[in-house]
Amino acid sequence: MHRRDVTVAWAFIIGLWIAMFFVAIATWGLAPNGAARILLLIGGVIVLTFNTAAIMAMLSHYREDRDFIYGLDIKFLDEARAAKRG
Repeated sequence: MHRRDVTVAWAFIIGLWIAMFFVAIATWGLAPNGAARILLLIGGVIVLTFNTAAIMAMLSHYREDRDFIYGLDIKFLDEARAAKRG
């Protein structure tokens, strides 16, 4: 479960960077001048930096608390299977 969550988080990071790059290219001509483009690029870089850092911090905390977090999930899944059987 942990490996899947890490993979999904990395996929989200990659998808976010691709989407922001696409939006930057698609809207480049809409900015009224070079200063506005630079301002928009700086804003985009800030958004990407903070979102990427937040996801990396989340993954770090998942790694630290993996046994506790996923131990509870496994326990409840086992209980749900047992209840379903009998």
